Amino acid sequence: MRLRRLRYRAWHRGTKEMDLLLGPYADARLEGMSGDELDRFEGLLEEADTDLLKWLMGQEPSPAGADRELLAELLRFRTAK
Repeated sequence: MRLRRLRYRAWHRGTKEMDLLLGPYADARLEGMSGDELDRFEGLLEEADTDLLKWLMGQEPSPAGADRELLAELLRFRTAK
């Protein structure tokens, strides 16, 4: 149930750009994530779309409290396609 909820939240962000950044990542990676990794991804989904988009597009640096490791993984995933 948790994986379905996270996948839904990744694909239904409110902006198409964020859907296309987070949705494919969720489809490819959620099944293999540990509980801690799922917690981190869920925490990232709590961030505002406008902030996430700026961080992922390199328009603004992510704040010190952001999960920079997960953001970097999302960027690698996005560029690997």
